[in-house]
Amino acid sequence: MADNPNPDMDFAEAQAPETKPKKKGVKRRIFLIGSALLAGGAAFGVYWTDNSAKTRAKALTTGDGEHNFLSWMKIAEDDTVTVYSPHIDFGQGSHTALGQMLADELDADWDKVKVEQAPADLAFANTALGQGFLAELSGYPGVINALPQAIIGMIARSLPLQITGGSSAIRFTGEVGMRSVGAAVRLALIEEAADRLGVPANELTTANSAVTHAKSGKSLRYGALAAGAAGRSLSGDPVLKTRDQYTLIGKPIVRRDIPAKVDGSAVYGIDFTLPDMRVATIAAAPVRGGALESVDAAPAMAVKGVEQVVQLPDAVVVVAKGYWPALKGLQALSPTFSDGGNAAISTPTIYAAQDTLRKAGKPDNEGGEGDVDAAFKAAGANVVNAEYRVPFLHHAMMEPFALTGHFKDGKLTIWGGLQDPLSTRARAAKAAGLDMDDVIFNPMIMGGGFGRRFPDIVEAIDQIALLAKQVPYPVKLVWSREEEVRHGTYRPQSSAALTASIKDGKITGWRTDYVQSGNAEGEVPFIYAIPATSRRHFAYQSNQIDGPWRSVNATQIGFYTESFMDELAASAGEDPYQFRRKHLPAGSRHLAVLDMVAKRSGWGTPLPEGVGRGIAIVESFGTVVAEVIEASVKADGSPKVLKAFAVVDCGTTVNPLNADAQIMGGLIMGLSSAIGEAITLDKGAVVQNNFSDYPILKLADAPPAVDVHFIESGAKTGGIGEPGLPPASPALANALAMVSGKRIRTLPLLTQAKA
Repeated sequence: MADNPNPDMDFAEAQAPETKPKKKGVKRRIFLIGSALLAGGAAFGVYWTDNSAKTRAKALTTGDGEHNFLSWMKIAEDDTVTVYSPHIDFGQGSHTALGQMLADELDADWDKVKVEQAPADLAFANTALGQGFLAELSGYPGVINALPQAIIGMIARSLPLQITGGSSAIRFTGEVGMRSVGAAVRLALIEEAADRLGVPANELTTANSAVTHAKSGKSLRYGALAAGAAGRSLSGDPVLKTRDQYTLIGKPIVRRDIPAKVDGSAVYGIDFTLPDMRVATIAAAPVRGGALESVDAAPAMAVKGVEQVVQLPDAVVVVAKGYWPALKGLQALSPTFSDGGNAAISTPTIYAAQDTLRKAGKPDNEGGEGDVDAAFKAAGANVVNAEYRVPFLHHAMMEPFALTGHFKDGKLTIWGGLQDPLSTRARAAKAAGLDMDDVIFNPMIMGGGFGRRFPDIVEAIDQIALLAKQVPYPVKLVWSREEEVRHGTYRPQSSAALTASIKDGKITGWRTDYVQSGNAEGEVPFIYAIPATSRRHFAYQSNQIDGPWRSVNATQIGFYTESFMDELAASAGEDPYQFRRKHLPAGSRHLAVLDMVAKRSGWGTPLPEGVGRGIAIVESFGTVVAEVIEASVKADGSPKVLKAFAVVDCGTTVNPLNADAQIMGGLIMGLSSAIGEAITLDKGAVVQNNFSDYPILKLADAPPAVDVHFIESGAKTGGIGEPGLPPASPALANALAMVSGKRIRTLPLLTQAKA
């Protein structure tokens, strides 16, 4: 992924490679896809053929009077339709939306539709997600979409692929999987009904889980047809409904998961109990990379209820009959840890190292087009420079890690909430020294995630796997809030230098040089029409484990780009909204979204004294979002957000209730991170340890209301869970700059207020 030849290239360009000169890195991307295909082929005997997967899925989910269709759904003889979601629903409402998409194409009675979590089994590897990601990342969707589904299925099972992330549930699983399966099963039901009624299939219609023959007045329920339809071959390329034919897609249907969360019957990982279960809590090395050197277990063992003190390579665990004695026992210990040679690392030293790397190092990835240096030279003195910095950010999920494990008869069973059940099984098996077939993972709903619960960055999986083998009872490992804050996998600390040239009121050249860990793929596309552009990524890694944070790189790049656009507008003596307008292609989705947010926010109308208005527009995950923030500065110098507006083009809004909540939540999270959130390091260790020193935006400081508007453009369906976040921080910073006349280039804003 780090070899993306042009991170600024949008999807439309990627789908028309014959109109663009080929750039370096294309062969590398094709090689990666080829490797995935070979991996799928090599795993043929291990991860089964498509037919074997379907057989196993049927065995795991289908009972008497029920009939399975692929790994996605079943129909019971009482007409109940059960949809199996390969995604975890942790508040984003994807289960309801995915059910809507399948049920709409199936013409099912929504009152008889259930959506359940798919088992963490290779038979339920997400083939639609594999196809979607491969098509997007390769730049050759036509090639990928032409592959046989059996090959895609083998790739998905060999990875193994069952993730929830990347705003992918609706745009990939829904569009590629759920809708197609619903449409294909509907055709099979029609064919079965045609044979039974002895009429042509084209004389039959479907609605409310029934097939009807209008001429004879006869009708057959789906439940009565299910057995025969399940034995038929399903169409691999069914015709999907057009927008005017939707009956459920686009409707504000109430989420199915809400009642249990309101009445308290929903069970999270931290709620889970088993008979004779023990509870454990943990303290890892304060400096990441350090190791446990010594610990005297006696003080903990003296605490009533404590039964064991377990030493791990970089942590100590106390096991007790309940959480409070375990915590009290842990607090009684005085373990000593090494620092792994990382004691000299701090927030200032990281920024200093990044500055040095950017100025003297070699970029590991570069994208763009045109001659930027020539544009700068031609502009003479009309060149603007700015440097920006953003800190590590914590995910701040409300539910800390709470995983229960039980090792018995050579089998390890784990319960908990994580964003990729199949990869959780694989990691736990490796940690425990077991085969994957000897590990069972039971996925549960999660109290937040935002990217923190991907198994490859969750040390708690290793910890529970090792712990379960040492405790002769079921054991629940609970991270304290302090442990969860101090040992997060944070959004990278990042810095950037931006340079642009202006001639005759228009940008002629643009360069972004940014430094952070990770790769440059997946970031926000560069949406502006500028003759010469360059974006160079310099890879830097501290001692921290960095991970995806809601909207991934779009949050940093969005802040850099949209803050700098305001600076350039000021340099050109132009209004920030109008300046953006003339750099966006006429007739584009971006221009329509920008114009609508300006209209809805009353851009250009007079503001009260001391109030500023800022604007920003960012595309991420195939969705375009523009936001306007009105804000003032309180007496202590901190910001006060007064109004917020968001306009969104995600192509098709599947469930407006879900989508509105996701955009609003993303915007609030973006404001929170911009105003007060920062993880800082001193002597190699994280300074913050709870919400007392990692301040989340309080209700009193949030905007009283957020105006969210969707444009139904009919474009390819984009994501919805993450795109609402990136425009918030630059829109707020731009609003405050309007009030104070001072440009904000370093986040969080509270550090600027105290400076």
